[in-house]
Amino acid sequence: MSTNTLVAKIWSFCDTLRDDGVSYGDYLEQITYLLFLKMADEYDDPQYKKNFKIPEDCNWQILLNTADDLLISVYSDNLKKLSESGGMLSKIFSGAQNKINDRYKLRKLIDLINEEKWISESVDIKGEIYESLLQKNAESSGAGQYFTPRPVIEAMVNCIQPLPKEKIADPSCGTGGFFLGALNYIHENNSKLTESEIDFLRFKTFHGWEIVPSTARLCLMNLFLHGIGDLQKTPEIEVTDSLKSTLSDKVKIVLANPPFGKSSSDVPTVDEKLAEKEGYFLRKDFWVTTSNKQLAFLQHIVTMLDEDGRAAVVLPDNVLFEGGAGEVIRQKMLQELNLHTILRLPTGIFYAQGVKANVLFFDKKKASAKNGTNDVWFYDYRTNIHHTPRKNPLTFESLKDFINCYNASDIIKRNETWGSENPEGRWRKYKYDEIVQNEKTNLDIFWLKDENLIDLDNLPDPDDLIDEIVNDLESALLNFKTIKESLSE
Repeated sequence: MSTNTLVAKIWSFCDTLRDDGVSYGDYLEQITYLLFLKMADEYDDPQYKKNFKIPEDCNWQILLNTADDLLISVYSDNLKKLSESGGMLSKIFSGAQNKINDRYKLRKLIDLINEEKWISESVDIKGEIYESLLQKNAESSGAGQYFTPRPVIEAMVNCIQPLPKEKIADPSCGTGGFFLGALNYIHENNSKLTESEIDFLRFKTFHGWEIVPSTARLCLMNLFLHGIGDLQKTPEIEVTDSLKSTLSDKVKIVLANPPFGKSSSDVPTVDEKLAEKEGYFLRKDFWVTTSNKQLAFLQHIVTMLDEDGRAAVVLPDNVLFEGGAGEVIRQKMLQELNLHTILRLPTGIFYAQGVKANVLFFDKKKASAKNGTNDVWFYDYRTNIHHTPRKNPLTFESLKDFINCYNASDIIKRNETWGSENPEGRWRKYKYDEIVQNEKTNLDIFWLKDENLIDLDNLPDPDDLIDEIVNDLESALLNFKTIKESLSE
């Protein structure tokens, strides 16, 4: 059975369960629990020599052989026992609860999963199936602003070019999309990894933080299905607010899409006296105090990087133009880092409306009297670009020209596509001196003409026009909220 067919088959059952109040996220959680038990049962075969150490009264065969009238109670009790079993089991099943209260529907889901031989497929296929389910959840649940489009991840990773034995971190890792993008890149570009490199990749490469326990559980399962970690040693996915602690063990690479919106009730501050007040915590390694979550995460990411470390971070438009703390942070980045590239992403690529985002690429350099940034290169893939998640989805091919312009092998040797002979070129360089002359060190820079504002006789399709209006209104609301929160500081 193809990946798409299997995903459609399992996912279609969710609509039946929604009548019982089971959300998309709850459904995916139950699939996580059941899929893990099914795979453990398959690996129990002597030919695989793997022991998941599932308690005998909690294994897959127990669920298959339990009478329907006892299935709900047995499954619920087993989830609790598994959460207390230690190691990978405790992390996968931490806080696990049964959300399917119709015994016949629970039996149907168990039977659906039992019909397939999951470990007979390669690691890539198993992971692809699970990733597809995660994407379905993002499409359907309204949590799409937290699900980074996979073509964007792939483009970011192709520019950052992770190497074996480089530590990679994501301070808001969600379900692990950036980790999988980096993992795929390393495998595809290193045909013969040494045993030492394989061990490092499985157990030491990835370090993530996720504040929502259920999402962290999905991340662990996602990594596990892609061959990262084992039952004794799990990937470092911490269930905590990463902003509240300084990372002592610095990393070479940070890939991230920090959550949008106001920081939680606790605000990071550089002021020791303010840190004594309720609702604040001290981060002396930050440049400035801010309740804006993206600006706080951006400062945090800078502190995570080792010398010569590099980062690619998805951030909303307000980070490029907001005054106050935003202006201070932009000035510091240009002075102390090499903020060399900004990719302007198109609207309509996230499942949530109104998200206007960019990818900032920067390197951490040794302290120097000179500014760290000489030039900032902009690639405008927003003006006159129209994508929607369903009708015209963004693909990796869409970003191929940007990747070629980025020239990861030698970013010093770049060539503008914009110029007097090609005013529609999307790749343009601005020097440090030009940018600091902008009011508030504004990095929200455009130069291309918007065709829709000029050619009134050739308006786009009405559906596309409506989608664009909705996106603009939603984006405006997000920006107004951010400005209000900044003023309240």
